[in-house]
Amino acid sequence: MNAPRAAAGRRGRSVFDFWRRTYAMLVKEFIQLKRDRVSFAMIIMIPLVQLLLFGYAINTNPRHLPTAVLLQEQTDVGRSILKALENTKYFEVTHVVRSEAEFDRLLASGTVLFAIEIPANFERAVRRGDRPALLVAADATDPVAAGSAMGALGTLVQTALVHDRAIPEGVPPPFDIRTHARYNPAANTSLNIVPGLVGTILTMTMLIFTALSVTREIERGTMESLLAMPITPVEIMLGKIIPYIIVGFVQAALIIGMGIGLFGVPLLGSLTMLALLSTLFITTNLSVGYTFSTIAQNQLQAMQMSMMFFLPNILLSGFMFPFAGMPGWAQWIGEFLPLTHYLRIVRAIMLKGATLADLHFDTLALAGLTLIAMTIAITRFRRTLD
Repeated sequence: MNAPRAAAGRRGRSVFDFWRRTYAMLVKEFIQLKRDRVSFAMIIMIPLVQLLLFGYAINTNPRHLPTAVLLQEQTDVGRSILKALENTKYFEVTHVVRSEAEFDRLLASGTVLFAIEIPANFERAVRRGDRPALLVAADATDPVAAGSAMGALGTLVQTALVHDRAIPEGVPPPFDIRTHARYNPAANTSLNIVPGLVGTILTMTMLIFTALSVTREIERGTMESLLAMPITPVEIMLGKIIPYIIVGFVQAALIIGMGIGLFGVPLLGSLTMLALLSTLFITTNLSVGYTFSTIAQNQLQAMQMSMMFFLPNILLSGFMFPFAGMPGWAQWIGEFLPLTHYLRIVRAIMLKGATLADLHFDTLALAGLTLIAMTIAITRFRRTLD
């Protein structure tokens, strides 16, 4: 009789001890999480940032797309057509050009997504019932951004001149619209995605590689050995960054080569210029990652910071969703992200054959971001040494 009771008592105590030890471990983990403020902040910030970005910044049906207009004549009919274009909410006339060269340059540089030409003697031809053609050229490197707007042109012919009493009735339609989807006429999504993957993969890998570099040295206890050597913080930073520049260059070459060979992505521009600007972009991300490594106290925090920076890069750069479809505040944030400018550069060089003159704004922006990131990284590393 006593033996079964003793066995039951031991089982009861064993179960109680099990839950007591589990509870103690649970409390210990919560205390450690509370002390790790960076991890705790990431737990709150990552879902909050995703919710805000997807809820307010992401729009797969972009409106008010920047449009250039080449007016070969100043007439009431031309103004009526432009007003009808803006009434569709898809087009916003931001440039009025005077030559076909400027017309083509704005499209090649990505300054506008659409360019509309109203030829000379257009109004006379409309009034005579000759059905003249209106040319609409679209930057189709991003088929999602251009697709909806191109579809809206179908109703333009019926609505553009409905209030113009001088147009004879019963002769529909008064003019034709000739659309030309430049750079990606077949709306092949791989031509848009594959160049974008170059920047996305480089951002992710370069950030992670360098974000772990300093924290790894500290955790392994080898940082003291580096500090004991006759070497400056700048030399340490360059010594850590340059190998990863080579790694990033190899990654970019591999992705571009496979994109050309497997998916038929063209390379219409200068390969040398693409290589130089890719190196600049890689250096920017390495500098940002190096800054994170000087702030983080361990490798987990460095990884969390990298992912927190990577998230808006992939959502607000124009890689996953049309950049022109985002609200103004989101576009302002996107302009301060390196991936935004590199996506424009790599797509323009590969698909449009753009030159440095076409890409001067994004090149200067990327160079400025690189300078800022390297300055912060060096300053933070010197403070870490102190």
